Amino acid sequence: MESQTSTYLNRKYSYQILDSLSIDLEIAENPFNLPIEELFVMAARRNKKRSFLFVSKILGKHMPIDPAKGMLTGSLLADQYAIKTTGMSYSKELKLQEQFMKDNPSIPDAFIPEEISPVIIGFAETATALGHAFFAAFTKADYFHTTREIVAEEIPVITFEEEHSHATSHRCYIASELLDNKREIILVDDEMSTGKTAINIIRSIQAEFPRDVYSVVSILDWRSDEHAEKFNELENELGIKINCVSMLRGKFSVSGHSPEAEILSEQQTFNMQEPVIEKIHVEQMSSEGISSFYGGKLEGIPFSALSGRFGMNEQQRVSLDKTLSNLAIRLSQKSLGKRTLLVGTGEFMYIPMKTAAFMEGNVSYQSTTRSPIHIVDKEGYGARYGMAFPNPEDPEIQHYLYNVRPLQYDEVFILFEREVPDEWLKPMLEEFRKTGIPSINIVFYHSRMVKE
Repeated sequence: MESQTSTYLNRKYSYQILDSLSIDLEIAENPFNLPIEELFVMAARRNKKRSFLFVSKILGKHMPIDPAKGMLTGSLLADQYAIKTTGMSYSKELKLQEQFMKDNPSIPDAFIPEEISPVIIGFAETATALGHAFFAAFTKADYFHTTREIVAEEIPVITFEEEHSHATSHRCYIASELLDNKREIILVDDEMSTGKTAINIIRSIQAEFPRDVYSVVSILDWRSDEHAEKFNELENELGIKINCVSMLRGKFSVSGHSPEAEILSEQQTFNMQEPVIEKIHVEQMSSEGISSFYGGKLEGIPFSALSGRFGMNEQQRVSLDKTLSNLAIRLSQKSLGKRTLLVGTGEFMYIPMKTAAFMEGNVSYQSTTRSPIHIVDKEGYGARYGMAFPNPEDPEIQHYLYNVRPLQYDEVFILFEREVPDEWLKPMLEEFRKTGIPSINIVFYHSRMVKE
């Protein structure tokens, strides 16, 4: 990528959130010269540890996105990583920045050459798909994402904590050989505010599998000078090098507080017709990705081996893409409407996002989340609409889905990693009924038994 002077550097921005919170930003680095309004909006978070949220417009977690843009975000970060660590861009002919700003962008094939062969780790739950999309840019690499799931009869190779999260414990269920080497490790997250999560996992890995170089890649890097110094101190303490790469780097300050009580705007009600609900079972399409790993609340149904949770290489990624291309054809054949939404669930984000990217037509993608946000139907606010329901895969965990406007879509495909009981689906389906979507398709990536 040719160097250019950013028109967005050293600019200050102020955001007023629900008349009670004020966020001031100062941008220090914007390597792709992107308007920040293309990257996020703000919302008030129902979390005493942190009162606000940068609601990403390119991640596909709290807002619907063009799935190709989610894939391109991984490509842009991979290109910036290459520039930062090797001094070279390997994507000039791909025109990634130009594609990113288009309405119908195309997704590039892997372009980072095989002599750069890192181990890439995505952080659950928000960055599982981002990490996988970043991995997709590498000709030769390995990938896995951390998980909050407890896998039966398996001991995680490493564990670490994410203090500010709603679910703080991360586990890594991968073969030790994936870390028992001297290759560079790249940690991928959607945002760094303090960098504590990255520091925690680096300490955990270095204690068992020491190496020389780590990179921390994120869409947003908001670390203060004090928190950035913590990385320097860790480098000196452990004798390592830590590269930091982001699409936007700056600082923020906060004044005020999140609303004391939950805010929920009154939603307009409609006389909705009863939606048509159909179940689709996927596993008979291919034997790829069937895992012997079990756990959680769904006994007898395996996790997907190729979701990224258990580690994968570039050959497995290519194989998975073929499976998802076929799945996209199958879902497109069942598609009846002109406005389609694909929904991922929890950590199960990449497979739905890449499937959506392969589909034809006007297809949006997003995922459920554990993050509670104040919902206010206000122009420019980050959570104008919202659903809340017990996670159908584990009813003890509350899930949310934001910014699905009533009557916005003709159909929705909700993808689950594993088949769930009808009773556990009911609360979620009741929330979707309120949106007026006439066609609801429940897609089970793995089933207890095959039905059609």
